[in-house]
Amino acid sequence: MRYVDEYRDGVLAKSIAAAISAEAEPHRRYHFMEFCGGHTHAISRYGIEDLLPENLRMIHGPGCPVCVLPVGRMDDAIRLAQRPGVTLCTYGDLMRVPGSDGSSLLKAKAAGADIRMVYSTLDALKIAEAEPGREVVFFAIGFETTTPPTAVAIEIAAKKELKNFSVFCNHVLTPAAIRAIMESPEAKRGEVSLDGFVGPAHVSTVIGTAPYEFCATLYRKPVVIAGFEPLDVMHAILMLVRQVNEGRTEIENQYIRAVTPTGNEKAQALVTKLFEPRESFEWRGLGEVPFGALKLRDVYARFDAETRFSIVTQKAEDNPACECGAILRGVKRPADCKLFGTVCTPENPMGSCMVSSEGACAAHWTFGRFRQHARTRPEVLPA
Repeated sequence: MRYVDEYRDGVLAKSIAAAISAEAEPHRRYHFMEFCGGHTHAISRYGIEDLLPENLRMIHGPGCPVCVLPVGRMDDAIRLAQRPGVTLCTYGDLMRVPGSDGSSLLKAKAAGADIRMVYSTLDALKIAEAEPGREVVFFAIGFETTTPPTAVAIEIAAKKELKNFSVFCNHVLTPAAIRAIMESPEAKRGEVSLDGFVGPAHVSTVIGTAPYEFCATLYRKPVVIAGFEPLDVMHAILMLVRQVNEGRTEIENQYIRAVTPTGNEKAQALVTKLFEPRESFEWRGLGEVPFGALKLRDVYARFDAETRFSIVTQKAEDNPACECGAILRGVKRPADCKLFGTVCTPENPMGSCMVSSEGACAAHWTFGRFRQHARTRPEVLPA
């Protein structure tokens, strides 16, 4: 496949792996966090960790929007969908995310709530136009990548003067989460050692490279923005190793074929026009993150489901046995959770990290658990 196979070339992968091993200084330990769930899946799917030296560890970050949505906001969505006359439109990976007491959108739908899976915001708009007697709410979720499409939908709804369309906004902001990780109690106590970040790809196509500068200047941590193909990720790791070795803390762009320093300024302008930062927003695993999410500006309040339906989020706790929060902070790995692979599987997820296609637990279940088994107990595997 043109422009894809080139970034999956096994010979080049071995060459980059050899360069990483040669340049990783034996007396150092390297800890790099891949913020984005897409990178986590690339690392697991292509066995990248098996190509890295023993003194280099990749740490999973909170870059999965479904995973970081707190239980209280899921409860809000479930209760909203259960209201008479309301149609809740949502992406498919939110359907099985657990709410309080084992509830979920899937179970609410089975009980009679009008919940419809859509592929885009425009699908939700079509439903609102076709069924003017229903209150159609789009469950908006995602990082900076998916915020512009939500903004476009709201603008279209305003131009068409749709009275029955609104958005339950849960768009969150990547730089604020990186800052929260660096300010976490575990990081301050030295329990989470981070030497640099593999920066997100799709997010950076929108916001560019400038918003990460605080990592280099304030926290003295390098960031290398990388694409999602295996050679992209490996090249970014090599670039991080070189920065650490040379004592540099810079924002570098490996994904030059898609990311620019200024990003997509048209998309940024549209988002700024419709949204403003929340003073605080809860992230699963990170707690309250200052200016970590967006809300609709007052001029567009008529499209804000929180205003229209007087939604007041009630804080709810995760399953106490689930380690999703610690995994999202980089404190633990999926296999450290005692529920992983026992009562928690993709067919029966107990936490959001096992639900989403970008979740670290889902990645480890699909691609990583057999590899780890082979490393730890080779004698039980066939020759």
